[in-house]
Amino acid sequence: MRPGFDRLLTDLTWGCTGGGQPILGVVCVADDRLYRRAEDLARFFAALTSLPGRIHVDPQGVRDPYSPEGLSRAVQSLDAAVAETQVRSRRLLDWHWARAVEGVPHSGPRPFGWQEDRITLFPDEARLVKQAIDDRIAGKAVRAIARDWCELGVTGSRGGRPNPQTVTQIMTAPRVFGYRANKGQLLLAPETGQPVLGQWEPIVTPDEWRAVCATFSPGSLYLHRGSGAPRLTGKEKPAPRHLATGFLRCGAQAPDGIVCRGALCAQKGRSKKSPYVYSCRSCGRCSISGPLTDEVLERLIVSNTEGPVRLSDAMRERWQSGEMEIEEKREIVGSVVASCLVRPGVKGARAWDHSRVEPVLKRPRHAGWSYAEPTGP
Repeated sequence: MRPGFDRLLTDLTWGCTGGGQPILGVVCVADDRLYRRAEDLARFFAALTSLPGRIHVDPQGVRDPYSPEGLSRAVQSLDAAVAETQVRSRRLLDWHWARAVEGVPHSGPRPFGWQEDRITLFPDEARLVKQAIDDRIAGKAVRAIARDWCELGVTGSRGGRPNPQTVTQIMTAPRVFGYRANKGQLLLAPETGQPVLGQWEPIVTPDEWRAVCATFSPGSLYLHRGSGAPRLTGKEKPAPRHLATGFLRCGAQAPDGIVCRGALCAQKGRSKKSPYVYSCRSCGRCSISGPLTDEVLERLIVSNTEGPVRLSDAMRERWQSGEMEIEEKREIVGSVVASCLVRPGVKGARAWDHSRVEPVLKRPRHAGWSYAEPTGP
């Protein structure tokens, strides 16, 4: 997610900042900080040229974003930005790999059980990990171990409360017996093929680690560590079941005025009218009826024949009759809507307020322009 970039596109589309200041152009100090993908470039130029007379300034001077020459220069700068991004990514990967094979600890927040240097043990936490591993090998449930930690007032290195998944990952991490891991798997030295020994103090022996890992089935979550970790279950990520999933962003404001913009996820509702709701998991201050929110997107795409996208009569009939699958509907919505900002509701209000959902279109609506016909049967 790039909330700053999305906010820039929104302001360009509306023609002014949130404070009402008109936008006459964009000053960019480095193209690779603005766009690194063709999709970002297309979205940026569509928003920039949504109103006439704007300019685009870069270190080489002023560009005319409305002319073929200006667009050509942007495409050339995109190629350079992509190449530079790939070079930086390769350097970063090489740097991390070199540190890993040397047994250097992971960067980032300190792991539970070690001090800030990530090498010296944190005595109280290390004892908890050792006791948890012994209890698990003896047959104790992970949920009971997590509950014991909560009752003791234990918090993670980031301040969170222990839960079964985090306790499982702490117990089964190769670092607890002194070996280096990469993306959830033991890291092997290229020269010898042997596991890389870390530079930190271990908590248990390799035999104890293997014993605790053996208490979990191969399809469990004990090696799921981040987006790059291997998935052992063999199951694909379930497809979204609701129309607005993935498009909604939280519009709740913190006391300092910063908008949350966290993703709203579908959860089970408590009423027949709203069997599911969309709620923000980041701040928890914004929730909205699922069916009524989906209705807002459906009205935007289907009900209004003068809207930003014009479906053919056949496609509109398939959508409204229920013949169109949810995947095809979401594809059509995704071709039109970049995101939807959802403002928090008013406590005690019973009337449904459609204005709470503010769609951010991928292209601006103005006279003389409309979306192309979406592809499909």
